[in-house]
Amino acid sequence: MPAVKDPYGTLGVDRKASEDEIKKAYRKLARKYHPDKNPGDASAEERFKEIQEAYSVLSDAEKRRQFDAGGGVFGSGFDPGAFRTGGGVGGFGDILSDLFGRGGGGPAGARAERGRDLETDVNISFQQAMDGAQVSVSVPISAPCPTCGGTGAKPGTSPTVCPRCQGRGIESEGQGLFSISQPCRLCGGTGTQINDPCQTCNGQGHTRQIRRYRVNIPAGVRDGSRVRLAGKGEPGRRGGPTGDLYVITHVGESPVFRRSGDNLEVDVPITIVEAIRGGTVEVPTLAGTKRIRVPAGTQHGSVQRLRGEGPPRLGSKGRGDVHYRLTIDVPRSLSREQEDAVEGLAQVLDGNPRERLFTGRAS
Repeated sequence: MPAVKDPYGTLGVDRKASEDEIKKAYRKLARKYHPDKNPGDASAEERFKEIQEAYSVLSDAEKRRQFDAGGGVFGSGFDPGAFRTGGGVGGFGDILSDLFGRGGGGPAGARAERGRDLETDVNISFQQAMDGAQVSVSVPISAPCPTCGGTGAKPGTSPTVCPRCQGRGIESEGQGLFSISQPCRLCGGTGTQINDPCQTCNGQGHTRQIRRYRVNIPAGVRDGSRVRLAGKGEPGRRGGPTGDLYVITHVGESPVFRRSGDNLEVDVPITIVEAIRGGTVEVPTLAGTKRIRVPAGTQHGSVQRLRGEGPPRLGSKGRGDVHYRLTIDVPRSLSREQEDAVEGLAQVLDGNPRERLFTGRAS
């Protein structure tokens, strides 16, 4: 990875910022400078790339540690993934390999590594979330350098075998019975050195480019749903598989419906008369309107349900329900005739609903 600007300054976060704070700052800036929101703005696109590069450092615990320790991002050929236990160079598997032989697995520096997963955000309307949609997203991604073809070396030259590790990518230190392996300190675990680096990619073999994809958003997604595009992330290293791209949905609000799990909620006003004597009322659905029954004596806040009229259930068959919360609409002002009618009603409905609050109260 070539030297980059201070990633903390790029994202506008403190050096002690938590992972959540870093991710929040990144998403805010990424949405602001996203190429789809700034078409034709080269400076915004460049800023977007810087934001992505900064996040790639701070979102990786090892890269962040290395930056904090050295005050800068790794030089040419350094691979922080090599320090991860298990799959990377220098992990427990390498210690066992050194003890019992590598058995034809090739040099450690040539071990394939899976590409990094990427995330991007997309804003969709409530209706698009209900019906599904196809949207366009732009993602900055590493791609082989067009000048050197991915070698990292200046055209006409080639990387040379590392003189310290002789191309193995690791160096061993004896400690009694055991031989401890670690990434070569000279080549960073690649097994090669670039004496004359490519000026386009600074010896990295890749450059940041903007890729655009058409994404099918399934019906029923929620705010924060993650849509996976397999193999659309960062390319793998040394022949490893490509990572995935995750598209995170941000769903706009509906003026009518509220999402509640697999269901929708709607407030439906009814008149005092409808609440007292019952009836049928027209209510909205995702596909139009329907009528529901209001029982006589309906109380404020009562809920009626239409089964199977809600959003599609992601990952399973069927649809959720729509819950209609009936709210009694009380007029703010009355005509003379209405006042007389209310007065007449008060004469015949003269019970006190608050009596039960005082029943059994200690005297």
